[in-house]
Amino acid sequence: MPYRQTDNVARKLAARHDAILAAAGQAAAEGGIAAVQMAPVAQRAGIAAGTVYRYFPSKADLVVALVAAFSERELAALEAAANAAPGPLSALAAAITTFSVRALARRRLAFALIAEPAEPEVDAARASYRRTLAAEFEELIRKALAGGHLPDQDAAIAAAALVGVLIEGLIGPLAPAGGDPAKARAQVQMLTLFGLRALGVVDARARGLVVQTVLPEPGSTLR
Repeated sequence: MPYRQTDNVARKLAARHDAILAAAGQAAAEGGIAAVQMAPVAQRAGIAAGTVYRYFPSKADLVVALVAAFSERELAALEAAANAAPGPLSALAAAITTFSVRALARRRLAFALIAEPAEPEVDAARASYRRTLAAEFEELIRKALAGGHLPDQDAAIAAAALVGVLIEGLIGPLAPAGGDPAKARAQVQMLTLFGLRALGVVDARARGLVVQTVLPEPGSTLR
């Protein structure tokens, strides 16, 4: 009879897979892509290095999987924020703010998994995430356009430009240094306002689209 994996075994395998990714994420959050090395990740996860290689044959495979898990979580957070908003324009504002808050809360990790120079396989995975992120913003822009809330424009180009603004303004090498919660809150609000104005919303603050933001405590876990 062929071997059939039991539910208990499947759960253990999935838990080990998640533990490896969590350990890799912790390493990237502390030291970037260069810090994601198989043996230290295994030590963090409390397993043998050989076990890591059974799940991920190379460091590039591990980082690609980490990018995929990160992007899935971040996109889900954006969608949840947008879906909870009362209208298409407030949904767009909520998505911008949510992306900004989450990127600043884990700035080193976000930079590592979005923009830090890395192997071609990793760059391809990160480019896929950026395209999906732009597509999410494009859909929100199109909904706002359909409702007459934005002036006529190319939604795809606007979304790509918005992603560029957020990445460079939050985590890129030109972004302000972090550490001050008050400055971080102001940075989120300013970028939300900037993005909405760039899309044609001249009175975003007066309409209550830029709201007071609360950043998570340093080291807290974002879901």
